[in-house]
Amino acid sequence: MTASSPVHPREVLFGANERPASLPVCDHYAGVPERMRKSLELQAELGPVFDVTLDGEDGAPVGGEIEQAHRIAELVTSPPNVHGRVGARVVPVSHPAFLGMVEVIVRRAGARLAYLMIPKVDGLADLQAAAQAIDHVARGAGIERPIPLHALVETHGALRDVHALAAHPRIESLSFGLMDFVSAHRGAIPQSAMSARGQFEHPLVVRAKLEISAACHAAGKTPSHCVVTEFKHPAKLQEAATRAARELGYTRMWSIHPAQVRPIIDAFTPSAAEVDQAIEIIAKAQAAHWAPISHMDTLHDRASYRYFWQVLERAWRTSYAGGPQLPAEVRRAYFEPDA
Repeated sequence: MTASSPVHPREVLFGANERPASLPVCDHYAGVPERMRKSLELQAELGPVFDVTLDGEDGAPVGGEIEQAHRIAELVTSPPNVHGRVGARVVPVSHPAFLGMVEVIVRRAGARLAYLMIPKVDGLADLQAAAQAIDHVARGAGIERPIPLHALVETHGALRDVHALAAHPRIESLSFGLMDFVSAHRGAIPQSAMSARGQFEHPLVVRAKLEISAACHAAGKTPSHCVVTEFKHPAKLQEAATRAARELGYTRMWSIHPAQVRPIIDAFTPSAAEVDQAIEIIAKAQAAHWAPISHMDTLHDRASYRYFWQVLERAWRTSYAGGPQLPAEVRRAYFEPDA
């Protein structure tokens, strides 16, 4: 924007320490070599509206973790990674191969790595140990930027420390590990709680999801919802993604099959009516120099302006190639000022 342009909403509505999190709404996991390559191709096609996490934990054969780390590093640094939104999941910090995987991935690909996912943290101490090890390797490789960290909350200890985990300065996002969390209850939670619908009905599972979401929002981090394993049932996925976004406050969700990517993005995309309303209110607010306004017989001020601006930001983050797009004038005014 030029010096004579109106003040950008981000500048007037949010302080330096309260900018909204802006990660893509979908995190797609792939661990089989062919599927990892296909995931990068899909991302190149749709745009940076979803992240690709190359899986070195569940995606690697037992004993083959270091070989998988080399595959991951090669793909992160390869030409198909056109958007720089490729991360990696390593093994837990307690695993014998943890440091070896970190050495390979960070030294070979740390400069282009979007983030590292740390699974099965059993509390704040595990996260601190992982961060220290990763930073030590990064410094040795001459990487100055702190590599963003994501963590999986799937143990009792992690849920106990969830607010401390979310507040950790290196954490960018926390994900809920449904399957391991249910298994950690030693049969006390039924198998049905791992299904697309049952995970929204069992009180212990819902409580865990809410704790994670609340902790992330309090710390300004991104809560990422768990998988839906019934990948051949798009209606179940759509319902779960919509409930995660609308009822539990999640702003991101895992995909484990390419067919899940677009439905997840669509579920987290604001409706056309929501976008239209947000455009009208933000334009009116900006014209009023962010003083209170009346819109459709309802008063609005900076508190509600923040909400409607976040609707527009979410619409921008979910505008994939061939999908719903913001109007060109809105993109030029707020998101593509040099276009």
